[in-house]
Amino acid sequence: MGRKVHPIGFRLGITKTWSRRWFAADKKTYVEQLHQDLAIEELIRKMAPRAGISRIEIERFPRQIKVYINTARPGILIGRKGENIKKIREALEKFVGVRKGGPIEKVDVEIKEVKEPELDAYLVAQNIAEQLERRVSYRRAMKRAIDQAMRRGAKGIKIQVAGRLGGAEMARTVWLREGRVPLQTIRADIDYARAIARTTYGVIGVKVWIYKGDILPEKPAQETSEESQAQEGVYVTQ
Repeated sequence: MGRKVHPIGFRLGITKTWSRRWFAADKKTYVEQLHQDLAIEELIRKMAPRAGISRIEIERFPRQIKVYINTARPGILIGRKGENIKKIREALEKFVGVRKGGPIEKVDVEIKEVKEPELDAYLVAQNIAEQLERRVSYRRAMKRAIDQAMRRGAKGIKIQVAGRLGGAEMARTVWLREGRVPLQTIRADIDYARAIARTTYGVIGVKVWIYKGDILPEKPAQETSEESQAQEGVYVTQ
């Protein structure tokens, strides 16, 4: 069971942040809010299946819920004159039970654009899964995704598919990698996601790791100014 740590969970609180940001006073409230978050995400994805939704972040405040939707196609998600996003907001308010004087009085929905979907692990994994469902060759789908990610500036990418590939009688695992994908380096900015392709032969799992470079700690402003002065030939004496 070695080397099976989740790449994002491994870096939480260091270089990665939580997708659910709230506090529960007791165990019962925690369980209720957690299940509600999962249901909210499922509802949004079901209402906008073609919007290229990557990550859904949820923040809770006193009597307010704020939902951030990261999407590669904001125009489709918003709809003509904001019709789609209005329907999603109304559905969320109905599901959560928004009412004046109640536990939740307001639901805010904010849209964030994913400018490079080729470097988003969830969108890449979902795209490969959709191609497998359309009976595209798994090697062709994997190589195309790798080429697009490297062309966009990824430092490394690894894709793994597992199941009855190509309709074979015995399930197997195949993976392809290009560049570096350091799994044990905490400062490495690695995006990771999983997707499922439901084919006529059975379920095929897809995993994607994308390495975008290292996240280095920011230097204090004083140190930065002293370094720039030293490079220009100005020596600071104390």
